[in-house]
Amino acid sequence: MSDSTPVRTPRHRGIYLLPNLFTTGAMFAGYYAIVASIDGRFAEAAVAVFVAALLDGMDGRVARLTGTQSEFGVQYDSLSDLVSFGLAPSLVLYDWSLAALKGFGPLWGKIGWAAAFLYAACAALRLARFNTQVGVIDKRYFQGLASPAAAAVCMSFVWTMEKFGVPGAELCFVTPFLAVVVGLLMVSRFRYYSFKSLPMGHGERIPFWWVVVLVLLLVLLYLDPPTVLLAVFSLYLLSGPVLTLWGLASRRRARRGAAA
Repeated sequence: MSDSTPVRTPRHRGIYLLPNLFTTGAMFAGYYAIVASIDGRFAEAAVAVFVAALLDGMDGRVARLTGTQSEFGVQYDSLSDLVSFGLAPSLVLYDWSLAALKGFGPLWGKIGWAAAFLYAACAALRLARFNTQVGVIDKRYFQGLASPAAAAVCMSFVWTMEKFGVPGAELCFVTPFLAVVVGLLMVSRFRYYSFKSLPMGHGERIPFWWVVVLVLLLVLLYLDPPTVLLAVFSLYLLSGPVLTLWGLASRRRARRGAAA
C-alpha cells in the first residue's frame, strides 16, 4: 500500500438499529418501486423512489446525531442506494417506456434494455467511486451527479408524464437519451454542489431568505409535486456542467490576467 492511499477514520464495528432501520426503509421503498412498475403503477413507483431518497437522507444524519456510525452502516447504505437509485429507476424506465422499443424490431429492443442497464451500471460505478474517495474530496461538491438526484430527475419525468396522461410508449425514443445522459452524468467529472456546507447543526443559523425560499418551495410542491420536482432537479442536473465550465473559464481568465 502506498503512502498516498487514503486511510478511513476507524468506525465502530457494531450494528446499530436506528440508522439501519432508515436504510432498510429506503431499500424497501426502492424494492416497492420495482414491484409497482411491474404491475404498471408507474406514478406509485416514482413516488416510492422519492420516499427512498427521503429516508436515505435521514439515515446518515441520524447516525451522526446519535453517534451510531459504523462501517457496516456505510456498506449497507451503499447497497441500499444501488437498489433504490440504480436498479429501481432503471427498471421503472424500462417497464414504463423502454420496453415499447421491442415493437420496432429486435435491435430497438436491445437498445431499450441496454439504455436501462447503462443507467444501473453508472449508478453502481458512481457509488463505488464515491466510497473510494471518502475523506479525500471537497465535501462541498460531488464529483458527478449523485445517484439520488439522478433517480429524482428520471422519476419526476415519469411522474409528470403520468400526471398529464402521456404514455411511456409514446416517449420510447426519448427515454433512452434520458437514461444514457443522466447515467453518464453520474460518472462524469462535473462538480455538483452537495449542500453539505449549509448550516444544519445545533446552534447554527441560516439567512432569512433561505426560510422564504423553503416556504415557497413547499407551497409549490403542494400545488404540483411532479412538475415542481422535475423543474428543480432538472435545474440541478444542468448546474453541474455550468458550475464546472464557469470555474474553468474563471481560472483561465485569472491565468491570463496574471500573465499580462
